[in-house]
Amino acid sequence: MSQEKLLQNVQDIRPIILEHSQTAEVERQLHSSVYQAMERAGLFGMLAPKRFGGLELEPRTCLTIWEAVARIDGSAAWNLIMNQGIAQYAAWLPEHGVKELFAGGIPTVAGAFHPQAIARRVEGGWRVTGQVSFGSGCHHVQWLAMPAMEPGGAAPFAVFFPKSSGTILDTWHTVGMRGTGSTDYRADDVFVPDHLTAPIGPLKNPAPGFEGPLYRMWPFPNLLGEGIVSVGIAASAIDAAVELCKSKIPAYQGVPLKDQQLPQFLLGKAASRVDAARGALLVAADFCYEDVNRSGTSLSSEAKIKGQLATAFAAEACAEASRFINDVVGTAAIRTGQQFERHFRDLHVLMQHSDKSALRYASAGKLMLGLENDWVWLSF
Repeated sequence: MSQEKLLQNVQDIRPIILEHSQTAEVERQLHSSVYQAMERAGLFGMLAPKRFGGLELEPRTCLTIWEAVARIDGSAAWNLIMNQGIAQYAAWLPEHGVKELFAGGIPTVAGAFHPQAIARRVEGGWRVTGQVSFGSGCHHVQWLAMPAMEPGGAAPFAVFFPKSSGTILDTWHTVGMRGTGSTDYRADDVFVPDHLTAPIGPLKNPAPGFEGPLYRMWPFPNLLGEGIVSVGIAASAIDAAVELCKSKIPAYQGVPLKDQQLPQFLLGKAASRVDAARGALLVAADFCYEDVNRSGTSLSSEAKIKGQLATAFAAEACAEASRFINDVVGTAAIRTGQQFERHFRDLHVLMQHSDKSALRYASAGKLMLGLENDWVWLSF
């Protein structure tokens, strides 16, 4: 399926996403109709291997599609990216595990990799008990994943189990990105067979179908996707502000916003931040993809630095753009139910995500200086 067809599919489901956007805010999870519409549109197959009916698209193409979804609804785009990104970790499973995961078609998976659950060895597998946070989209997926470790064991590993075996909790009460449903979930003495466990670390022996560069650069397709969600939301805010400026005359002024220099100046600054963020992500995506294609192994330190810096910068720059937009639109930014206040909330929550918070600049800086890595996703 071409990029043009996927973009058209996104526009075709736009009315469904918009219809349920406010419902997602209230219910703190995507409406099932939105999730199903994205599945029907083929959007969950973008990162899946061609061997299993997926599209296995290059990261640049994925970012373009994800931004189009984020321009409509940031929470929908977030779930789309997260539930594809965790499914990519099937590359670490043995072949039997991959076949089970993909038995019903391209799977959707929610997962978090902290903290570790307790795993106790039993015949044929493990009994796993634990709870993780930030299970974005866990209400609608088929599978859940979490890290586990045997008491006194040498290293943690990832486990996959059907959503029906876990328990979804109600812990997602947030300022922004409410519709992502990024709540906690539990496993209580869940049996996980050996073939649904995977090591946590660089991809050394990919499962058949997962040999391509897209999987060797994991988790960076996912991380760069997180950054593009910020771009899509901020771009949507700019579009809305431009439309408002064409007609709004602020109280007590008598001069339309479009004719005032300060709104013109701030709109330009906001657009420059968003364009720079998008550009940084696309450059990093191309660099990372070419890096693993060339090496045939995992990402180089240079590629990881580029990817991490682009992701952190996108979140920061787009949040800054939303502050410029608020100064442009005035009281339209403070009214609940108006799109501007949701844009502002969502962008500032995204900036606090661990993958792209201010601390990640320091993580990239450590690699630049040849110091010991302090961030898990830079060790793959």
